[in-house]
Amino acid sequence: MIFILFIPVSVFAQQITGKVYDLDNKAVPLQEVNVKNLNNNQAVKTKAGGQFSLPARSGDLLVFSLSGYHTDTLYLIDLLPKIVYLPGNSIALSEVKIVGAKINPLVFAPDPEAQEFKRIRTDGLRGKNNNDRAGGLKFNLGYGKYRREQEKIRLLEERDKYETEINQVFTEAYVSDLVKLKGQDLKDFMSLYRPTAVLVKAERPFNYDYYTVQAYHQWLKLPEWQRKLPPVPKLKSN
Repeated sequence: MIFILFIPVSVFAQQITGKVYDLDNKAVPLQEVNVKNLNNNQAVKTKAGGQFSLPARSGDLLVFSLSGYHTDTLYLIDLLPKIVYLPGNSIALSEVKIVGAKINPLVFAPDPEAQEFKRIRTDGLRGKNNNDRAGGLKFNLGYGKYRREQEKIRLLEERDKYETEINQVFTEAYVSDLVKLKGQDLKDFMSLYRPTAVLVKAERPFNYDYYTVQAYHQWLKLPEWQRKLPPVPKLKSN
């Protein structure tokens, strides 16, 4: 009886699988993308090759989110493998013309941590000096938003630096020389196991030889159908 009770669970369990890529560079899989099913609250993060798999049914709504990228949603009309492309956040700084200004009196609030010091001045009297004191001023001009924007730009520039390094090293000639793959197998392998900027940044200098050989051994263990990228779904014309 216990066995019979558990049969519907295994029979009707359904999964949705797929991969997430960068929209601007469609050969770059995205790792650590948060994929959440809003209907059953199940959530997973994508692997190094951008793969994800989680319970779902037709009619569910999936949300894809990653820092530095726009959040996107996907309505499931079926459970075929999905290819998702996330667009990166663009930061545009517009020119600002200042036509007027009003200074907040709190800008000139005394700094409680300022060190007191003496300034020497001469009165013109021979051999007689007087002292006066000068304190510090604490300026609070509200640069928080500007600094946050600068930090975003720095992170994007840093990511571009690592992506450029990966593109220069992880080429077809380099990979083919290490693992002896050719043709479509080589293209599929590189798409599945292209190192991410996060991975390359975490280990400096990054050992591309060791990573590629280890990825090749993992690739050999996969069944034949998992070694290939699923076809990109065609958009229906209006």
